[in-house]
Amino acid sequence: MKHLSKLIVSLLFLIAPLTLAAQSKVAHINTQLLISEMPEVISAQNELKKLEDQYAKEMETSVKEFQTKAQTYQGDAQNQTELINQQRQVELQEMQQRIQDFRETAAQELQRRSAEMMRPLYDKARAAIEKVAKAQGFEYVLDSSPGGSVIIASGKDLIADVKTELGF
Repeated sequence: MKHLSKLIVSLLFLIAPLTLAAQSKVAHINTQLLISEMPEVISAQNELKKLEDQYAKEMETSVKEFQTKAQTYQGDAQNQTELINQQRQVELQEMQQRIQDFRETAAQELQRRSAEMMRPLYDKARAAIEKVAKAQGFEYVLDSSPGGSVIIASGKDLIADVKTELGF
């Protein structure tokens, strides 16, 4: 019986380190929160807002010009020949098409600029997360953002450490 208990204790000492080695260190971070608080992201968003406002102002000016011209042409239509009225109608249609083209181009440009400005910032945040996780010995870092892929987020939250790494 003594030998059996010694054997069981010996087996436990052998199995315990294997069980501990099989466990991974897991942490979580809310990447949406981290990125939204990065000073560079806030600056980029402000720059994009200025560009969006500029496009909106140009669009508003074009629409007002179109409306003014349409009203003028409509009020003067009875005093003009059919040929002049047809030319004016074509001119208004071309203006309307230019406004629509500008709207689409502006939206595409805003999207392109946003991606161009934000990609390096996402990469910077990812590199900082990886650096902090490696320094602290975490094997996995899960995204605890709403809609992120986290089953449970009871591990260490790295956001404060990553902010320190990023300098804010």
